[in-house]
Amino acid sequence: MKDPSSQQSIVTDSEDLPLISRARAASDRTAIVAPEGTFAYRQLLEASHRVAGSLLAGRRDLEETRVAYLVPSGWHHVAGQWGIWRAGGIAVPLAVSHPPPELEYVIQDAGAAIVVAHPTLTERVEPLTSRTDARFATTPELIDGDLVGLPAVDSARRALMVYTSGTTGRAKGVVTTHDNIAAQVTALLEAWGWEPSDRILLALPLHHVHGIINVLTCALWVGATCEMIPRFDANAVLDRLASGELSLFMGVPTVYKRLIAAWEQSPPERQRAITDGCRSMRLMVSGSAALPVSTLQRWREISTHVLLERYGMTEIGMALSNPLAGERVPGTVGTPLPSVEVRLVDDHGSPIGPERIAGEIEVRGPTVFREYWRRPEATAAAFHDGWFRTGDLAVVEDGRYRILGRASVDIIKTGGFKVSALEIEEVLRTHPAIAECAVVSVPDPEWGEQICVAVEEVANADLTIESLQQWAKERLAPYKVPRQLQCVQTLPRNALGKVMKPEVAKLFQE
Repeated sequence: MKDPSSQQSIVTDSEDLPLISRARAASDRTAIVAPEGTFAYRQLLEASHRVAGSLLAGRRDLEETRVAYLVPSGWHHVAGQWGIWRAGGIAVPLAVSHPPPELEYVIQDAGAAIVVAHPTLTERVEPLTSRTDARFATTPELIDGDLVGLPAVDSARRALMVYTSGTTGRAKGVVTTHDNIAAQVTALLEAWGWEPSDRILLALPLHHVHGIINVLTCALWVGATCEMIPRFDANAVLDRLASGELSLFMGVPTVYKRLIAAWEQSPPERQRAITDGCRSMRLMVSGSAALPVSTLQRWREISTHVLLERYGMTEIGMALSNPLAGERVPGTVGTPLPSVEVRLVDDHGSPIGPERIAGEIEVRGPTVFREYWRRPEATAAAFHDGWFRTGDLAVVEDGRYRILGRASVDIIKTGGFKVSALEIEEVLRTHPAIAECAVVSVPDPEWGEQICVAVEEVANADLTIESLQQWAKERLAPYKVPRQLQCVQTLPRNALGKVMKPEVAKLFQE
């Protein structure tokens, strides 16, 4: 492997993307602290340049070739992502927690021509490429590449494809451009007061915009330091919070619930150290799911911080945020971010004027995604007169938005992830003991929403939640696996034979 600390001058034939230009200005500052070591911005620039050269393999420009990559959070992940961008490709992050069938779906749906894996994950994805024409490479091979001239990458190009579930079943690729990413990041830099002196701990997955944009890209855009851990561990996170070296932390409600539990199990001396470390930080953020007020209050008692709640989604980045300075009202997600327009509309799509009237949130502005990959009809249906239809209901109270829930019962927000009940149902129907099923959710203090399934069994079957979970874990991402099971003789249906999901949900609420 080439020495990433090399002082060799990096020359490109192109005008750099803003993210790269800003990294040059922060050359000697620490960019990444990861299991592999500590790396300056100049090292990230060189490593990503070598990755880009390896991906190009003699081509002048990847020209929006999709590059899917399965790499844990760390140095190789960032160098790989930046290398894809600098070569002119579209980065398609794969989830390290997903089983092979879900990885294969994303690779094939994206039409990935190149698949990259960390050496520890090679066996998970290399066999999948044998069923396609995709080229396979490992991250050490890419980082060991040569420094070559790189293409001019226009900021209007497609840059990132993150897969998210919708009401139509299987996950869709949400495509954002370099301009979209820049708009999302700069809005957050202004709203949350990012500075080069900031140091943030990344404990979120990197196949989700929360980790990709809100943490990693914001930190690197401003010249700050991002610490990365390969996976969330409550005690490891608490140790870093206690260090007094961090200035920011971002998580989902589930993360804060687990941190609270780990703090409460700690001895008094450690509890005091954690509280003191948190007190020295300037900002802690919660998002990706509704934050229970009880969690906010308990974390305030422990950390002295009132968590800043915000609202966003894969298609729009962040749209609403409580203030950095000023009152943060529990249960609300604040006001529109810079450059973002937000409105509420009624069932007919007409804007709602007076406060305290519920409506669907629509968003417009430079942060909004370009398209659902190869789904023009779904893309068109997602917009209304140029406004993106979020499917979320809200009300405005004293100028602040309060989220009421999903407009569709088939979208479940669990542990910070948005999943499709229809997609889960399609997988569960392949179980030999299941004749028919309906997936719903019930409120959960830790996960936001808990996935439940009601099942009509085949004759003589004896299905249990334990056996179902064991079977499902081999076919579904961990957060999509049902946590409750009800076996029924017949599912409740209307006169047209459609399952009535509100009635199904009552089975679990009881």
